[in-house]
Amino acid sequence: MGSEEEEHKDAETAPWTVGAVFASIGLFVLAGLAEVTGGWLVWQTMREGKPWWWAVLGSLALVGYGFVPTLQPAQLTFGRAFAVYGGFFIILSYAFGWVLDGNKPDVGDWVGSSIALAGVLVALFWPR
Repeated sequence: MGSEEEEHKDAETAPWTVGAVFASIGLFVLAGLAEVTGGWLVWQTMREGKPWWWAVLGSLALVGYGFVPTLQPAQLTFGRAFAVYGGFFIILSYAFGWVLDGNKPDVGDWVGSSIALAGVLVALFWPR
């Protein structure tokens, strides 16, 4: 039986399957929806005068967000999972602001978020 360090290294270098890719991307989107929803609800309470219970619901969504990344496939370490998530967060933040607040992203927003997402996908799927 190998050491814990060897087992971790084996998991990190395990090949990606189609199912694992879709599960991972789905979890990044779920995490983004939980975080952006929670943040938006708290923002609405603190900046827009919405009822206090919006902030409570937002806080619960943020707590839920904290657990979602732990469901990622074994190939992802903590640092890589959270770093890669950042690219998804950027795009979801713009989309959420557009849908809920009517703040349409401009060309620079789309170009920048596309570059970020492309970069994190390289980090996610780079052969190790």
